[in-house]
Amino acid sequence: MTSAPFPNRPRVDALDKVLGATKYAADYALPNLLYAMQVPATIAKGRVTALSIDAAMRVAGVVKVLTAGDFPPPPAAQQGAPPPPATITRDIAYRGQPVALVVAETLEAAIQGAEAIRPTYAADATFTATIDGKGAVRQPVQPTVGGNATTAMVQAVTRHSAEYVSPAQHHNPMEMLSTTAVWEGGVLTVYEGTQGSNAVKGALMRNLRLTSEQVVVKSPQVGGGFGQKGGAQRHTALVARAAMLLGRPVKLVVPRGQIFHNASFRPKNRHRIEIGADAAGKMIAVRYDADQQQSREGQFPPNYHETPPMMYGIPDYHGTAANIRIDTQAPGYMRAPTPHPSSFAFDSAVDELAVKLGVDPVAFRLRHRATRDPIDDKPFSSCFLHECLSEGARRFGWKGRPLAPGAMVRPDGTQVGWGVGCGAYPANVHPNIATLRVGADGTTRFAAAGHEMGQGIRSTIEQILVRDLAIDPARLEIAIGDTSVAPQHVTAGSWGTASVVPAAEQAAAKLKAAIAELLAGRSPGGNLHRQLAAVRRPFVQVEVTTVGPGQGDKDVARLRQGGMAVSGPEYPAFTSFSYIAHFVEVHVEPHTRRIRVPRVVSIADCGRVVSPRTAESQVRGGVVWGISACLREATEVDPRFGGWLNNDLADYVVAVNADIGEIDVGFIDRPDMQFNSLGAKGLGEVAMTGCAAAIANAVFHATGTRLREMPFRIEDLL
Repeated sequence: MTSAPFPNRPRVDALDKVLGATKYAADYALPNLLYAMQVPATIAKGRVTALSIDAAMRVAGVVKVLTAGDFPPPPAAQQGAPPPPATITRDIAYRGQPVALVVAETLEAAIQGAEAIRPTYAADATFTATIDGKGAVRQPVQPTVGGNATTAMVQAVTRHSAEYVSPAQHHNPMEMLSTTAVWEGGVLTVYEGTQGSNAVKGALMRNLRLTSEQVVVKSPQVGGGFGQKGGAQRHTALVARAAMLLGRPVKLVVPRGQIFHNASFRPKNRHRIEIGADAAGKMIAVRYDADQQQSREGQFPPNYHETPPMMYGIPDYHGTAANIRIDTQAPGYMRAPTPHPSSFAFDSAVDELAVKLGVDPVAFRLRHRATRDPIDDKPFSSCFLHECLSEGARRFGWKGRPLAPGAMVRPDGTQVGWGVGCGAYPANVHPNIATLRVGADGTTRFAAAGHEMGQGIRSTIEQILVRDLAIDPARLEIAIGDTSVAPQHVTAGSWGTASVVPAAEQAAAKLKAAIAELLAGRSPGGNLHRQLAAVRRPFVQVEVTTVGPGQGDKDVARLRQGGMAVSGPEYPAFTSFSYIAHFVEVHVEPHTRRIRVPRVVSIADCGRVVSPRTAESQVRGGVVWGISACLREATEVDPRFGGWLNNDLADYVVAVNADIGEIDVGFIDRPDMQFNSLGAKGLGEVAMTGCAAAIANAVFHATGTRLREMPFRIEDLL
């Protein structure tokens, strides 16, 4: 296949989104629809001892109140599979957990009915709301080890050690969590904005004792996911059960305050890092201990050593990690889940070591080129972090940067600093099963696994089909996120493009071969649609199955059965990551000490860039979130009562337009042909990594003050 750069085509869904024509899960207006609202627990731990529904049922329009007795007992555990989210139970594990679901003819009646319910609780006063609390339980996990860091550290001439902290943070996508459920003819159809329609289907099957044929999940569009919508939600089975019991469609749009308390979040995490350098000023050893906030039963892994060993070719690495189990809802995946906080910590530490050595931070990083995975001792399929650094420094104008902090001051006293930060993210892949159909009527339909959550996956698929096939792009349907059209894997971890684009390419090649065989040497004019019409063939349809390196029939079978079969970043012959380098200018105001970020240059290595338009958008979005994460965002817990204090967008502060300056995005755009036939790797997650470190490093360069805990507050610089 050609290795020429792809054209910068517009997004396929841009016009519909601008016009407000795009339909999200909650937009499906079904006849005879009922509305639901959850009743949240007001204690942090304990048990419901009594729950009267009489007051709610007296509210005009309330149809039914579901409580714990309306749900089957929890399903038996399955080996190797996480349990589905609990439904309504009498035992309370965290503040805000749903204790009832009110269903009514109108949304207003559902809300009023929910507010009328006042359960009685037996509260457990021994709950623990913070990782420093008395009842917190530390649970170590398997360490990550390459070489012998203890021995190597003894030989280090220069060492740096420090602790870095990232706060709990919550996703706040524009689209709220919602479920609309329909029970008709013995089939449950669920419309839900999710990154994992198969995961939702599997959870519903287990919670409600249904078969695969009885459940269809449709996720037409996702108005922002970022990991929060990657798994099954607790409320989904509640709404589905209500629809089954009442025989009418039921819709729930979860209020943002309840989302804060029930959906997953980025847990608070702490990092203690020691890096040693030899007499030549090269890093030779790392000792890195991390831990994170965790619920009592949560399964989100503390993989904080996923990327630091892959950055700078340091041969000796020893990393430990632990869960700190407390009484909260389970944390989970949030954009660059562990690489964002670990890159903040690690690349801040790298910068501090460079300062201690008196070396320019970019020059220091360029002394270290990673070619092998030090943990598994495999070569990288590709790594162009050096090229990201060199190109970023050129674009940014880094050459004129003074080494000493505090050297750049504007006439009004504003301190100016320049910082660099780097990040990485695993290149993962999932099997895919795709069907491509081209019709004589001018239509084309491509169906495969994938979810559109704003990242532009439909635009990426279109690039391949339009490049390889003479079809009408205006009548191209890309059917994804729907369990009725193809087995759906979770779209997360930046494996969407690498999983679906090779499938689109192979399907296009197979379809062209099928049409060539059909034509048997004839050469009717026009595009494929006209050629089919000329030989009186209504359509041609092909199916392909694709797998990643080292994957096979077993992985495809898991996809068909609704399971996860993701592979990476370690493959049989190599390890594969995407990389990025951010260059940041900060201004620190002389009196208020407010930090501004007027410009950023970000250069990414994600293999071949398939859709330049959406790729640039992904990087800009990652930078915006990086700025927001380190300057604005933190979710505050109330240690007295549990739960989250700032559980709305009035008090959970995020970056706004005024916080964002110029963002210059560039790509190395070199295909990684070992990874797949197009050489495309993931981009969405890596875009955020390293940005917070770049800002912290720039603040030090401006002020001489080192900030090691996010978010960076004004009082830290007073």
